[in-house]
Formats: sequence, structure tokens, C-alpha cells
Amino acid sequence: MRRDFVATATALAGAALRPAAARADRPAGRTAEGMVVVFQGDSITDCGRNRTVADPNAPAALGSGYPLLVTAAALAAHPDRGLRFYNRGVSGNKVPDLQERWAVDALELQPDVLSILIGVNDFWHKLSGGYTGTVADYESQFAALLEETRRALPHVRLIVLEPFVLRCGAVDDRWFPEFDARRAAAARVAEHADAKFVPLQEVFDDRAHDAAPQYWAADGVHPTPAGHAVIAERWRRAAHL
Repeated sequence: MRRDFVATATALAGAALRPAAARADRPAGRTAEGMVVVFQGDSITDCGRNRTVADPNAPAALGSGYPLLVTAAALAAHPDRGLRFYNRGVSGNKVPDLQERWAVDALELQPDVLSILIGVNDFWHKLSGGYTGTVADYESQFAALLEETRRALPHVRLIVLEPFVLRCGAVDDRWFPEFDARRAAAARVAEHADAKFVPLQEVFDDRAHDAAPQYWAADGVHPTPAGHAVIAERWRRAAHL
């Protein structure tokens, strides 16, 4: 098992962090050393991080989810590159919440890679929190956010992870078909912004054939450690930095 873990960690970091020579779009003067990666989103990204800790690569600041898994493997594989990973996910956030804090929690960090997973609360809060945002609102606000990012950081690599749920816990028939429409909207936003889109719903649907949905996300929304490992793996495959 230890041998398998080391092999997986090395593959994760190696695929996600190719040399700077492969990055024709890197800003002048920025090399592989000091590369900045920022994870953004809601509670799935937040995952219990200590928001009073702002330093890159700090375990408390990364939370216990997929950002930590990606970061740990990358730092282990490349101790000499000065890589910097930040987690700025905030539990409960919707796209409008990202907009309010985007300048400080994303743009000011000057990321080379900006990863975003958002959309579950944009629907869930309609069921439990009195939110009234529509699919069209989600799409237009998300698109505007990425357009702002492109203007401010023309060389940034954008990664949009597909919002996903599993049919268990809090997730029942009330979620559909509107949640599926929001997933499709996220894909369109990514295409419009020339961002890498990372499908996750089909991946978890397939995994639910191997183990019960609760194994991957106990309440249907928040991943277990196994679920976070799946996201980290898909993130690594998509990054190709």
C-alpha cells in the first residue's frame, strides 16, 4: 500500500506540474519556480480550512480535502520549485459571494492557475435558504466573473470543475432537473472563458456502482476522503501544467 501511495503521489504531482517550457502562455518573467495555484469555491473546496491562516502551503490553510491532496503530492515531488498553493474556498458560497470577494481572494494572489468549483449552493439555498437565483442568473454571473478574471489576468490558466451531487442524504428528486441544468451551464461558462472543464458528475455516478453513494459523499453533497481523492485525481488529469 505504501508503494502504491508513493506512485500515485508522484504521478499526481508530475502530471500537474510540467516544466515552464511547456507553458507558452506564462507571463514574461514568471518561471516554474514560484508558480501560484489558487483553489476557489464553496464548502467542498473550503473543507474546514483555517481562514485566519493566509500563508501558502500551510496545512491549516489548505483544509482536509482535494486542495490538500493535490498540494501535498506536488510539494513532495518538487521541493526545489517554490510552488505556492492557496485555498480560498468559503463554505456556503454561491457565485454572487465569489464576486464580492474576488479581488482579494483571487485576483490579488496573481495565480498562474485558478481552479473553481461552485454551483451546489446556488441551487441548494433555493430549497433551504430563501435564495431565488435562476439557472440564467448562475450562468451570467459565473461568466461575468471569469470575464473579469481574463481582463485582470490574461495569462491565467482557468480550471472549472463541474458541480456534482450524489443521490443520497440531502439530495432527492427536488434537485432535478434544475441541478442538471446548472451543470450544463457551468460547462458553457468554461467553454466561453476558454477554461479547462473537469466533468465530475459522470465520474461519481460511475463510482456509485462500486460503492454506495454515501461512501463518496455521506450527505450527497460533501465528499468523504474517498470522494476528495477522486476529485484530486481528476484535477491532476485535467491540469497539464
